[in-house]
Amino acid sequence: MSRSVLSRKEKERVIRRLLIQAPPGEFVNAFDDLCLLIRDEKLMHHQGECAGHQHCQKYSVPLCIDGNPVLLSHHNVVGDYRFFDYQSKLSFKFDLLQNQLKDIQSHGIIRNETEYLRNVVLCALKLYVNDHYPTGNCNVLRKTVKSKEFLIACIEDHSYETRDCWNGLWKSKWIFQINPFLTQVTGRIFVQAHFFRAVNLHIEISKDLKESLEVVNQAQLALNFARLVEEQENIFQAAVLEELQELSNEALRRILRRDLPVTRTLIDWQRILSDLNLVMYPKLGYVIYSRSVLCNWII
Repeated sequence: MSRSVLSRKEKERVIRRLLIQAPPGEFVNAFDDLCLLIRDEKLMHHQGECAGHQHCQKYSVPLCIDGNPVLLSHHNVVGDYRFFDYQSKLSFKFDLLQNQLKDIQSHGIIRNETEYLRNVVLCALKLYVNDHYPTGNCNVLRKTVKSKEFLIACIEDHSYETRDCWNGLWKSKWIFQINPFLTQVTGRIFVQAHFFRAVNLHIEISKDLKESLEVVNQAQLALNFARLVEEQENIFQAAVLEELQELSNEALRRILRRDLPVTRTLIDWQRILSDLNLVMYPKLGYVIYSRSVLCNWII
């Protein structure tokens, strides 16, 4: 069999794709595992930086700047792998592999009624998050699209219990336009869990929402918005718990313990690895390559 050698661009695409697929809280672990296989420090560092930037946006990675929580997302990206924080008025780069802020610079903002409303909404949202999340974080951002002002509220909480073989993330995003009388709120709630004790199980649950809010004044809008988020997230949580309750142990056993075909054929792993052009350390006797079980319940 002829050996096919990947070009550098193909290697870059494969590495980046694998890193982007890393579950929340497991990016550094995935990077370290790939470093064992791809012994090219310069290539891995560059791809790790690119994929880490996307990972931060995808999973709303939380930071703390001057005592204030900051959630990273594509809404506060300002280009050149930089993020912007409205509270501290700073732009920066974030190295996910080193868990470190870099190249911090001041970044001005326009102070107007929209900025005042953003702070009022943030205060109302913080009260809700502090009451409902063990270690939750929230952030409110501004965005202007075609001369129209929008506020984007983000919520995140996670529990990464690697020692107990599970990781979990809850995040939601809520967007509404600043209108004088009535505004429509669009939201998305997303939950992801990864269990890797005995079995390898990924669970992703999400829900999209659209609701309307009456605009009386800024304070009332902020309170009504926080109540709307609370109501919708409570409904979502109850539905998730009910759905998981119906998924009985017997059903899980049928899904995960299904019979596998017996071929009585010896698999030559060394030859397969050689054909894939993967480099292994001499003492590394096996490769954990595939995390294969994926269950999606979309409510």
